[in-house]
Amino acid sequence: MLLVDLARLVRAAYVLAREGVINALPLPEPRPFAVSAALVLAGAIRRRSAASRAERLSIAFSRLGPSYVKLGQFLATRPDVVGAALAADLSELQDAMPDFGLAGARAVIGDSFGLDAERLFPELSAPIAAASIAQVHKATVIERDGTRRDVAVKVLRPGVAGRIASDLAGFYLAARLIERVAPRARRLRPVAIVDTLARSLTLEMDFRLEAAALSEMAQNTADDADFRVPTVDWRRTSRAVLTMEWIDGLKLSDLGAIRAAGHDPRKLAATLLQSFLRHALRDGFFHADMHQGNLFVDAAGRIVAVDFGIVGRLGPRERRYLAEILHGFITRNYRRVAEVHFEAGYVPAEQELETFAQALRAVGEPLHGVPASEIAMSRLLNQLFETTELFAMQTRPELILLQKTMVVVEGVARSLDPHLDMWKVSEPVVGGWIARNLGPIGRLETAATALGNLAALAPRLPRLFDAVELLATRAAMADGRRRRRFTALPLWIGALALVVIAASSLGWI
Repeated sequence: MLLVDLARLVRAAYVLAREGVINALPLPEPRPFAVSAALVLAGAIRRRSAASRAERLSIAFSRLGPSYVKLGQFLATRPDVVGAALAADLSELQDAMPDFGLAGARAVIGDSFGLDAERLFPELSAPIAAASIAQVHKATVIERDGTRRDVAVKVLRPGVAGRIASDLAGFYLAARLIERVAPRARRLRPVAIVDTLARSLTLEMDFRLEAAALSEMAQNTADDADFRVPTVDWRRTSRAVLTMEWIDGLKLSDLGAIRAAGHDPRKLAATLLQSFLRHALRDGFFHADMHQGNLFVDAAGRIVAVDFGIVGRLGPRERRYLAEILHGFITRNYRRVAEVHFEAGYVPAEQELETFAQALRAVGEPLHGVPASEIAMSRLLNQLFETTELFAMQTRPELILLQKTMVVVEGVARSLDPHLDMWKVSEPVVGGWIARNLGPIGRLETAATALGNLAALAPRLPRLFDAVELLATRAAMADGRRRRRFTALPLWIGALALVVIAASSLGWI
């Protein structure tokens, strides 16, 4: 298998080198594959020499298949890995895969439900969109009462699971090679990045999980006036088929149509950014693939998000860290931002707090009062990643999806409103969360939760003490001299357990 994986990597390197990807990577000296890439480039006939690098990237990744399309889109959000310029080109990589036809979709539907596709979907259109994992059809269904309604049907690409599994083996091999030959790249944790990609792809290929994510998001946003998601048709959903409400809306990328319909792009930009922050902070659950192709605006002016194959979650501590970091940047409290980084373990403890706060000020100050159109994102990202390297900050796998989504959402919002002031727009959501959760009311609720936890634990304490007492007695019988010490041990353990539980409930540890 190692030779097979290596052969796949060599082929991928050939295709990527031919289209200029390898040469564009910020690889350390001496550059790996430099000789082979030079030979490939010298011998290859460039039939598309007039194409831009972004177009050549699309050609290269599409030729290599769905796994590489996903990899390219993923790397587009990691300029710390591929460099800001290449990330910008990769961001134009679209899911422009060839479709597998109407007959192929009907075969998948038939296999999934054990009956002819026509019985489930009397009217099923030709593919209207084809992506790396699946393709989408518009269909009409007939309900039990005879009513007809339009739905969107997402069908898994045949054989994609096996293809992705094979490609992931190659990705892991490449990541291990990078960590071995490029010591400076180890802090970026290439293997951990592939782990995240692999988990994301595995979950994305089971449409029942995507349906569950849609359902959860619908429940979380039921009271949100400016954001919604399609409803799921569970009767017509399986591992390989997802059926949901058909959305009549305008893509956020179609600015002309949005303006013609009377929608305000500036308001939509603010709504998009605030919705993402609300989902991440309030719910700890967010859409992690919010590019323009997955976002619509309906007739009522609400943003409608589709394609929930990739979602992210944040625990209570991560939500607090995110809120305090953003609030610190908004209020220019860079020392507090630095303290939170140290508390969260994002910065090694041996680094200097004040120096790190100074570096954060250098990043944050140029962003205040400046419209988005005047912010050079490539330069800003380069500065951020130089800062992470300077302070020996490692990639945090649990935050990759959050970081990825924040970059994408900010980019889509900027496309709607080039003059977006992201701090001003973010402040109502972030400030509200801080006041609600870290203010007096939040503290009281946290204390109440802690007391509830202690009350729930109380009935179990006698059994815990009895078990430890029995252990202590047996040990004391073996050595009488330790009787007193072990007899007191249960009380100390119980007291310590109560302290730890209380402190944890209060968020102190």
